[in-house]
Amino acid sequence: MERILTLLARLRSILPFQGRWLAVGIALFAVTAPAHAERVKDLGSFQGVRPNQLTGYGIVVGLAGTGDDSLDYATQGMKGVVSRFGLTLPQGVNPALKNAAAVLVTADLPAFAKPGQRLDVTVSALGKAKSLRGGTLIMTPLRGADNEIYGMAQGNLAVGGLGVSGADGSQVSVNIPSAGRIPGGATVERAVATGFDTAPTLTFNLAEADLTTALRVADGINRTFGDRRARAMDAVSVAIDAIPGAEERIMMMGMIENIEISPAEAPAKVIVNARTGTVVINGAVRIHPAAVAHGKLTVSVNESPRVVQPAPFSQGQTATEQSSSISIDQEKKPMVNFKGGASLADIVKAVNAIGASPADMVAILEALKQAGAMKAELVVL
Repeated sequence: MERILTLLARLRSILPFQGRWLAVGIALFAVTAPAHAERVKDLGSFQGVRPNQLTGYGIVVGLAGTGDDSLDYATQGMKGVVSRFGLTLPQGVNPALKNAAAVLVTADLPAFAKPGQRLDVTVSALGKAKSLRGGTLIMTPLRGADNEIYGMAQGNLAVGGLGVSGADGSQVSVNIPSAGRIPGGATVERAVATGFDTAPTLTFNLAEADLTTALRVADGINRTFGDRRARAMDAVSVAIDAIPGAEERIMMMGMIENIEISPAEAPAKVIVNARTGTVVINGAVRIHPAAVAHGKLTVSVNESPRVVQPAPFSQGQTATEQSSSISIDQEKKPMVNFKGGASLADIVKAVNAIGASPADMVAILEALKQAGAMKAELVVL
């Protein structure tokens, strides 16, 4: 509480007017927290505050004969590496590169990353390299979608896989030896401008589109700051009027992320994976009055051919006489009566009572939806 009061005093001294509503917001945030709620930061993120993907092409050296061998890309890459040190290979001479491999290097540049910070990188073989174990990545520029360099990567690889081959062609592989990681293997060279400190409004985007949740987020922000600066633009985006200044804006964003709200209940859905037979029903599914009877009809056809011998001195021939036996077995199952408003537990109990398999359950759920007794979206994967 002492820290909050100190922060309020600082805000009043910096922003005589804006400090008032920020003070109200901090006070409300400190004393109110809805029960069984989730933080706004767990429901989405601010637009522009996101990681960016970086990619680079490089060479890994120091391999124990498990490199690319004759891959032209590795040869050209090695020529480029040695050219940095003033060396030029003779024309038409391609070095044997069993101890080197061409690789692609990938990394994620976090939001607000500053020059000099370290990034973890993933290194993956591009060609026929069998293993990158024991290799060292030579200095590789990492580029963004705009083809600008945002980082430089270099270092020794940590490879969790293992690959061994014998002279007769037999091979043993554990995990994936053709890819590895370099913890802290890249250095940020350029920051990405987010524009959050100059835009007139901030936009908060929900991870999952929901009109009710968007309205509740906007209402929670307005209640916290005591005004009407947040507006739900659609089922995903909430626009927030922001004060100028990076420090004050960061403070406001931090407060918004920690506001707790009760998100809307997920829509009723039944997810069916037809390949694995998995059926998932969420708790919002309800069943209207319906009766379900489910049984199995088994038809068996048994063939028992027999050999028929002719009578003595009859000039007849031995023949095969067909004998078929057809039986029908219908398994009787009790009819289950679903009362109005049946819950997920009722559905599971009833389906288990009639002994339905996952495939049978799909048929029952489809029939309930066709009959209008189940108001839920049926999704087949």
